Amino acid sequence: MSTARIVVTGIGTSSPLGGTAPESWSALLNGESGTRTLEHDWVEQYSLPVTFAAEAKVRPEEVLERPIAKRLDPSSQFALIAAKEAWADAGAPDVAPERLGVDFATGIGGVWTLLDAWDTLREKGPRRVMPMTVPMLMPNAAAGNLSLHFGARAFARTVASACASSTESIVNAIEHLRDGLADVIIAGGTESAIHPITIASFASMQALSKRNDDPATASRPTSIDRDGFVMGEGAAALILETEEHARARGAKIYAYVAGGGVTADSYHITANDPEGAGAARAVGLALAMADASVDDVTHINAHATSTPVGDPNEYTALKAVFGDRIDDIPVSATKASTGHLLGGTGALEAIFTILAISERQAPPTINITEQDPAVPFRVSGSVQSLGAGDQLAISNSFGFGGHNAVVAFSNT
Repeated sequence: MSTARIVVTGIGTSSPLGGTAPESWSALLNGESGTRTLEHDWVEQYSLPVTFAAEAKVRPEEVLERPIAKRLDPSSQFALIAAKEAWADAGAPDVAPERLGVDFATGIGGVWTLLDAWDTLREKGPRRVMPMTVPMLMPNAAAGNLSLHFGARAFARTVASACASSTESIVNAIEHLRDGLADVIIAGGTESAIHPITIASFASMQALSKRNDDPATASRPTSIDRDGFVMGEGAAALILETEEHARARGAKIYAYVAGGGVTADSYHITANDPEGAGAARAVGLALAMADASVDDVTHINAHATSTPVGDPNEYTALKAVFGDRIDDIPVSATKASTGHLLGGTGALEAIFTILAISERQAPPTINITEQDPAVPFRVSGSVQSLGAGDQLAISNSFGFGGHNAVVAFSNT
């Protein structure tokens, strides 16, 4: 593998905070919440114990042409929207199809297509099941459709490692670019799984917040009264390329993808290791690839899902890496505003991390009533200044199955 520097030249997202990356970033800095009461008949039909989620603010049908949307699961719809924005933002790179790749992730895939088809089969019989059901529900559908849309022929790869998925895809993209497999890669992740069965399942395992009376403040990472995460949906995409390729075409550069690390806990299928060894090792790998030390880190976007157990475990992991310095690094827990986009969350938070170091301001962490002494991150309900000088920030993602993925970005 070469040591070529990798840069970000385009970003795009459709999130609970906005239909584009600038809209989402602005709402995040303003301390807005994307969590709202669900206005669907099925909430009452199934007597769901949780009646709210962070749905994407702009619905795909408002953006995509109907013939295109009709043949895509919502997860692929969001992926296409985010990728088109990122591609345009990058200046629509002129790259040979055989040198353009896709590394795009999801945690669950086309759950709406799958379960709608099951309902159709039970109620109307096999002849009414759509011929496109399998191509729409398969987890690699988003990557495949992006490859088709942009003419990417180098590869179209899919990671499905739960909530670490899209961060892992970004790390994979670093390796694929350095291995010379492509000159430009569309990386990121997507999820659209706000469905009765996923809400019922997560609620059954006591993972979701149940603040039905005040959904906007339900996601409250590091707060002592947190009671679970909030389901979110949407997608985020980044255009990554070698610095040499980007500069040759005169592209603007948001940030450098300095390093990444991927590990596994091998501890429990849903719980992360309370000692945080795997997460700590992923941070260490990201810093090693970046040829950086813990003293170089100026900002952290924490995974911080607002669960009673997960938040302190992440602090334990980072304390093992940074020692007492962890208490001095500005931290943002942006799921307080966006909810948890599962397989799409890492890419969205990567964009927030990039913009944080680019604009030298760490986004606020809203909804903290009283910070938990067991999670004493340096978070704030207001924007934190990152100051002048070189910036190096990491973004953490951890997923069911024991997946840990960390990516580091720098501004120089």
